[in-house]
Amino acid sequence: MTAPAPSRLRLVAYWLTTLLIASEMALGGYWDLARIQLVRTIMLHIGYPLYTLSILGCWKIPGAIAIVIPRFTRLKEWAYAGMFFNYSGAAASHLLAGDGPRGWAGPAVFALIGLASWALRPPSRVLGGSPFSSPNPVQSRSPHPSS
Repeated sequence: MTAPAPSRLRLVAYWLTTLLIASEMALGGYWDLARIQLVRTIMLHIGYPLYTLSILGCWKIPGAIAIVIPRFTRLKEWAYAGMFFNYSGAAASHLLAGDGPRGWAGPAVFALIGLASWALRPPSRVLGGSPFSSPNPVQSRSPHPSS
């Protein structure tokens, strides 16, 4: 039995991380909008007003959709940035509220999963090429042709 090609393995890793982070964002957005007891308790504990749940919930669900649908690479960049801000901000909020790893580790792990999904994107989902490729050198041209 042969091992899968690295590009195939990368694609599988991309879809696993993407579906995991998109599912968590969509479910989290629903929970925020429904204001379930768990999220109300967490938000009050870390010091945020409950109306913040409506704001977060309204952005999490479209963000989850944006990273899964084809095309719209610029929108994907914004969605990934929003996800990173959401999870890293949640981890920081728990740390600043004095919570131990039980409070901040979950959001930190999801921030890393979101970063992994972003980094593993296939070229068709990357704005301007691969995030790990060197930029094309810009050809500098003089506005006046030399004689």
